[in-house]
Amino acid sequence: MRRLLLPFVLLLGACVPVTEGNTPSRAVIADSTLPPMKTFGRAEIFRPPLDNATLVQDFLDLSFQLESGRPLPVLTRFEGPISLRVTGAPPPTLAADLGLLLARLRTEAGIDIRTTTRPEASITIEAVSRADIRRVLPQAACFVVPNVGSLREYRGARRNPRTNWAQLTTRDRIAIFVPRDASPQETRDCLHEELAQALGPLNDLYRLPNSVFNDDNVHTVLTHFDMLMLRATYAPELRSGMSRSQVAERLPAIFARLNPAGQTGPRPRAAPTPQAWREAIQTALGPRSGEAARRTAARQAVAIAEQQGWRDSRRGFAHYALGRALQGTDPVAARRQYLVADGFYARSASTRLHRAYVATQLAAYDLAAGDGPAALRRIAPHLGPARAAQNASLLATLQLMRAEALDLTGRQAEASSVRLDSLGWARYGFGPDWAVRAKQREIATLTPQNPPA
Repeated sequence: MRRLLLPFVLLLGACVPVTEGNTPSRAVIADSTLPPMKTFGRAEIFRPPLDNATLVQDFLDLSFQLESGRPLPVLTRFEGPISLRVTGAPPPTLAADLGLLLARLRTEAGIDIRTTTRPEASITIEAVSRADIRRVLPQAACFVVPNVGSLREYRGARRNPRTNWAQLTTRDRIAIFVPRDASPQETRDCLHEELAQALGPLNDLYRLPNSVFNDDNVHTVLTHFDMLMLRATYAPELRSGMSRSQVAERLPAIFARLNPAGQTGPRPRAAPTPQAWREAIQTALGPRSGEAARRTAARQAVAIAEQQGWRDSRRGFAHYALGRALQGTDPVAARRQYLVADGFYARSASTRLHRAYVATQLAAYDLAAGDGPAALRRIAPHLGPARAAQNASLLATLQLMRAEALDLTGRQAEASSVRLDSLGWARYGFGPDWAVRAKQREIATLTPQNPPA
């Protein structure tokens, strides 16, 4: 279980993404010449309607299978109160972000989880360097492992059956490894995804539009759906060691109690995601593929989505991936793919955050054309969803683009105010000064009045 380096990242026009090689130290982040870092408080929970019959199937698919496709024979969870400790060299923002997350888990998921300093804690979160993580899992930003308490212990037990999730019958001791030298948002995102998997479901499903249990990495903090999955995991009717059929028998009553508005009758079940599509998406957006391979894989993902007859978020994601793959060689065709992706995402309120990401791509074209009013119209509907989702990097990007659009319309004073506000969010989303300044330059050079040097 790990957050892969396959994010729904931004690629704006001809901009070059910030490189990952210049890893900032915590001292660099703290010694900033930019406005103070902005941080999020209590989450504004978006609660789209959820059908209980679908929730039952989602729970079973998430809890009885690993991401690799390997089935899990029994349900596992912690039994009794859960203790959590933090070790290593945690960055300054980790304590506050973890405190907010634990409060949500207690109130929204009903999980009895508390912090401790005792070494026998149920869950250990160890803050280590990104280099240490990648020496173990080269494409991972963070990961979670059972029955160990440190990265050193995991190295010695890596191929031992006790670190195999499929061998568990209950959960007693789990370690989460998060980066200490990433941006505050990346570390927080790791906390949300990995702690959710330490507590509950171990699978990711591309068909879930409103969940962190999805490899598209659109959602970076736990959603209402995710909290329902965790609350159901710790329902008193369930216990570790239950089979899939035993859990399936109890789930309808559990979700009827937890989500009474979802008793609307069965709806069409989303088709499974073929492995060929997953592999095509991984290649199209992964870090190790050449441009030609990315384009081929992205076209394959679109073709599979069409053959499957999908009209859901997976169809939109395939077109988005093709737009990304075409960006450098055929920007006109890339724009068409982004528009198609936006059309599919517009079909559901559950994919409003997906639309915000696509809006950054389409607004880049508006800015490049010098059309400030069009860019402002494009950006405006997506600022709220980005803020509600607590995605500072996305929010900062939208605001920086809005500032450039305001400049194009002659509203310089308003542009300066928006730009200043964006930098506080950018510090949380991107980290050190050099990364924030690089993102600011990337977006500024989209407009005709600020061409690349």
